[in-house]
Amino acid sequence: MGKQKRMQTRYQSSQLGNPRTAPEPTTQPQSPDRPVSTRTDISKNLSSSSKIPFRSRKIRKLSSDDRKPPQTLVKSNPSQDPILLPVILKPLTFEGEIDTALTHLRNSDPLLTALINSYRPPAFDSTHPPFLALAKSILFQQLATNAAKAIYNRFVSLCGGEAEVGPDSVLGLNPSQLREIGVSGRKASYLHDLADKYKSGALSDALIPEMDDESLLTKLTLVKGIGPWSVHMFMIFSLHRPDVLPVGDLGVRKGVQLLCGLKELPRPLEMEEICDKWKPYRTVGSWYMWRFMEAKGVTSTSKVPAAAAADDGGC
Repeated sequence: MGKQKRMQTRYQSSQLGNPRTAPEPTTQPQSPDRPVSTRTDISKNLSSSSKIPFRSRKIRKLSSDDRKPPQTLVKSNPSQDPILLPVILKPLTFEGEIDTALTHLRNSDPLLTALINSYRPPAFDSTHPPFLALAKSILFQQLATNAAKAIYNRFVSLCGGEAEVGPDSVLGLNPSQLREIGVSGRKASYLHDLADKYKSGALSDALIPEMDDESLLTKLTLVKGIGPWSVHMFMIFSLHRPDVLPVGDLGVRKGVQLLCGLKELPRPLEMEEICDKWKPYRTVGSWYMWRFMEAKGVTSTSKVPAAAAADDGGC
């Protein structure tokens, strides 16, 4: 009886549980060899994925050098951001610029290579100040070269010499005086308007060379008698700008037509597209179009280039 009681007591004790022998809780940490729970899996995945964007952003972060705006030597891409500052091109009178231009044109347009090899390199040597050059361009308009030269020489004498040609001396000449030396009443008004623009400060010999091509075209075409073609000729033969394309010049248009085998004269927009590969030396490309037309015996209305050839020793 005592033995049975002891066995019963031992059985009850095992049912009630002994703290020293209680079963392990189901939430105890798993060993590395045992599979993790679904909840632990999701938690770890979320933790890992949340770090990926942060890590990616750190890798792609730009350095201070990367944030600097890029620069380009030649702004030849029409889609290029206009905010970017291109390297300023030197006038064609700077040493080595003509050679650089010819190398660029040979490489960019094989059709020009034969022309470049056939003619001496261009030269742009005019040293006239802007006011005198603009007055001269007005006097040469719509005239044969020899007649224009004669009128120009008389005009210079009337002013007291080339060094004296300026806004004050021109405004001091009345239309009757100018008419006596062969200057029409209309051209006299053009000369006076040019002088007035100088006197008002809208233009000056110091300001003009500092203007970019677009600003120069805008400002100078405000002068009576000066249109886009005259401004292009002024930029080429007086300021020696390297990248001027006179899209309205008949000689250049005919040259491009013949060079490219076109059936019709190219329009201004077509000229821009065809000659885009000449950038930033479209002035030199245009010079060869004039020479090309002269060799073919094609008559051109480009009187200013002919006058520049005689006066400036180069074209």
